[in-house]
Amino acid sequence: ATIEDVICGCAIPEAQQGLNVARIGAVLAGLPNSVGGITVNRFCASGISAVQMAADRIRVGEADVMFAAGVESMSMVPMMGNGPSLSPNIFTNTDDVDNYGIAYGMGLTAEKVAQQWKISRSAQDEFAYASHMKALAAMKAGYFSDEITPITVDDRSVDLATAKVTVNQRTISLDEGVRPETTVEGLGKLKTVFSARGSVTAGNSSQTSDGAGALILASESAIKRFGLTPLARFVSFASKGVPPHIMGIGPIEAIPAALRYAGLKHQDIDWFELNEAFAAQSLAVMNTLGLDPSKVNPMGGAIALGHPLGATGAIRAATVIHALRRNNLKYGMVTMCVGMGQGAAGIFERV
Repeated sequence: ATIEDVICGCAIPEAQQGLNVARIGAVLAGLPNSVGGITVNRFCASGISAVQMAADRIRVGEADVMFAAGVESMSMVPMMGNGPSLSPNIFTNTDDVDNYGIAYGMGLTAEKVAQQWKISRSAQDEFAYASHMKALAAMKAGYFSDEITPITVDDRSVDLATAKVTVNQRTISLDEGVRPETTVEGLGKLKTVFSARGSVTAGNSSQTSDGAGALILASESAIKRFGLTPLARFVSFASKGVPPHIMGIGPIEAIPAALRYAGLKHQDIDWFELNEAFAAQSLAVMNTLGLDPSKVNPMGGAIALGHPLGATGAIRAATVIHALRRNNLKYGMVTMCVGMGQGAAGIFERV
């Protein structure tokens, strides 16, 4: 087959999205049986890692055409999986606080970042509000239409008196998390959920989401052979580790590395898709690296659009690629923090 392999990122590859969802997806999509599939997991960076791995197969000459994807159904598979179990060794070294960070919930790590980087509650709420408003404006302008493939789903409702199940079909063509009615005042009234005296709320955190995204990567020879029109070039990728208890700062380490591998500076990047796991960590990254706020998530981010863990990297890659073309820009970056203390960043160039 022309397609060598399917690489799909998934942060919690079990239950309904288990049994190697990459291979299952390839079969259900009608790809030839000769096309393999592998599911990879780097938590929130699974999707962009799939892109990187697919690109590397092409770079070393092992493939001409690859599928890279990401998928996550957070509504069906619990956040830590169906049977989370932490090794007792995590808690044996009392001198190493980083070990304990492995067991922290993501919200608590965001509180740690907010405290250490002095990110105020008001700054977080204003950031969250801006995310919704930017996403709403982008939707009204039709900017997402080029990257989203509408799907039809069955909505089921049950009449409790008669036990009758009614099925209605509807088409989803836009992300459903954007709240037009959001206000800074409303966000300010929400209670904190991870620390009684903290600042992180449901409103300034990313949402529980379902989603998927996919990209086709091809070599230059395949592009010529099949008469394809390339949208962008995958330039570089970096992943770096950070202390687990402040995992949200991961992009602070990953972004400079990806830039270094590409021979670029952050000023060269025209569009940043910085995953908004939490407003606190997003602001910490932007402030520390001196990123231009006007270049970061111009169409909103995960606080409004959602963060379907393993799918996010692939989805945001589509966003940045189409944004570069629509605005006649050159370089874009997809970057995110990663649970248990990592950061990842990938750079794309419009061609």
